[in-house]
Amino acid sequence: MTVDLPRCRRAGWEEIDRWVAEIGRRVRAAGRAPETIVGLSRGGWVPARLLCDQLGVRRLLSLRAQHWGVTATRDGSAKLSEGLSGAVRGESVLVVDDITDTGESLALATEHLRAAGPARVESATLLHIGHSKFVPTYFAEEIPATAWVWVVFPWNYWEDLASLAARAAAETPGLDATLRTLRERCGLDVPRSDLEALAARGLLGPPGR
Repeated sequence: MTVDLPRCRRAGWEEIDRWVAEIGRRVRAAGRAPETIVGLSRGGWVPARLLCDQLGVRRLLSLRAQHWGVTATRDGSAKLSEGLSGAVRGESVLVVDDITDTGESLALATEHLRAAGPARVESATLLHIGHSKFVPTYFAEEIPATAWVWVVFPWNYWEDLASLAARAAAETPGLDATLRTLRERCGLDVPRSDLEALAARGLLGPPGR
């Protein structure tokens, strides 16, 4: 059985620090520092907090969008599932997510925020994929549509690994075979101990060779 496995790019904290610093530089260069930052949960929570620190913004709110699809695929649709955690009327707002892939989540969030009566709404993501229907106001790095990869961020490492490894294991059972499939098909090189931990939690089936 052949399963759909994407090429992956694992983002490290050093890259994330660089991306956040670049967004901060672009916001300051534009002269439009926000009064409030809204983190789009779940992927935007950590970048939003880091941008608060980078830009000296003390007010951080949340808004939740859920993407109904399978990890590491380009399908599914977004839906706002939890409302804005505070008022933004009359304020300048920056809504933050980790990446624009389809762009649906950030488009919905921006529309929702505009209806709340802020003075200005802008958006930022660490990464922007060229095929996204929504282009954020600020982004640190663009990935061309032809070079699409699934980006594994530190805040969703275990969730993504469990999904990818389970699919790889369905094709090539056994931990060593699964590791090899992840490395060769996904470009994802992870410690065997991480797969052992997932197997112990029943997320890969019984441990194999």
